[in-house]
Amino acid sequence: MKVVLSVPGKFHTFDLARELHARAALSAIFTGYPHFKLRAEKLPREKIHSWPWLQSTYMAMPKRHWLGPKAVQEWEWRIKTSLDDVVARRMPPCDVFVGLSGSALRSGQRAHRLGARYVCDRGSSHIRTQNELLREESRRWGVAFEGIDPRVIEFEEAEYEQADCITVPSTFSVRSFVRAGVPAHKLKLLPYGVNLDLFKPVGLPDPKRFDVLYVGGMNLNKGIPYLLQAYAQLKHPQKSLTFAGAPSQSLIDRMKVHGLWPHDVKLLGHVPQPRLKELMSHSHVMVLASVQEGFGMVLSQAMACGCVVIATEHTGALDLYQDGQAGFIVPVRDGAAIADRMQMLADDPSRRMDMSQRAIQAVQGAGGWKDYGDAAMAVYQQLLEH
Repeated sequence: MKVVLSVPGKFHTFDLARELHARAALSAIFTGYPHFKLRAEKLPREKIHSWPWLQSTYMAMPKRHWLGPKAVQEWEWRIKTSLDDVVARRMPPCDVFVGLSGSALRSGQRAHRLGARYVCDRGSSHIRTQNELLREESRRWGVAFEGIDPRVIEFEEAEYEQADCITVPSTFSVRSFVRAGVPAHKLKLLPYGVNLDLFKPVGLPDPKRFDVLYVGGMNLNKGIPYLLQAYAQLKHPQKSLTFAGAPSQSLIDRMKVHGLWPHDVKLLGHVPQPRLKELMSHSHVMVLASVQEGFGMVLSQAMACGCVVIATEHTGALDLYQDGQAGFIVPVRDGAAIADRMQMLADDPSRRMDMSQRAIQAVQGAGGWKDYGDAAMAVYQQLLEH
């Protein structure tokens, strides 16, 4: 079997590429990243086809929001559609083509003309579900949001229709597609793996403190207001809240307007993965309060480090652990529920330590990226046989 992959950035697709290459199944991976940004990916250079001209410029402009939302939206649209055009023109012969959703319609059509199967790899909920949830959240907090580009919605739904199969990482994602009318038989659940060689315990939390961690981008998608509500309710003499990931001053200002931004928050910005495992190992709990999340790889990373997690049902939590065993699963938009679970852990250190061990065992039992590669290969083989 020969597989071609396509992704505008990196995401989980390069983890999949390594697993396919290890099985002699990777024909090529197309990406918008430049080669110099991919040296650590441990793939032969000849397997990587880079089309970096738009993506690299985009990445090199951290203050691109100054251009205005319309200009940024147009830029992002061009990044995806130009890569799609390149892949459609240059795709080598293959048995299966796997394209990240939003950037692979014409290349998927090209794969069909070559006699290959086309897999649409969607890393989140159905795009209309995503759009609706983000609209609701923006209205709730008074944040301007014009909605996902209608061209993107139309493009993605055409991909869903064209594809032989749609892979998604969580039960939440599967349910969103079924509710949107996509046949269940077309959907394949492939929860993401974790690098178990990198993410492992490297220390323990301070028993005198209660340190809460958040890892990821700072936006309404991630349910930041509900985490802040919960932290305000948490009772502990030495509590802390740390954000690891790019901060958003506009969201911070909005949270201050609502009286939710605490004075003692630590903002670390981007944290490299070796440092991240230290943060996770030394934190008492990591919270992912997402309103809309395809999976949330930080969940399995934190669990592998022994950090107990609290996550909403709109993440990959349902596919990682049972509620109350290796972590807690709470409803979306429920700061009180998050606060209740945090207080439980703060008040009962022995329970937290027991859940910490269960978290490590759960992730190790689920397996790392090798198991993800095995599952993906099984999906592709099934497609070829039917």
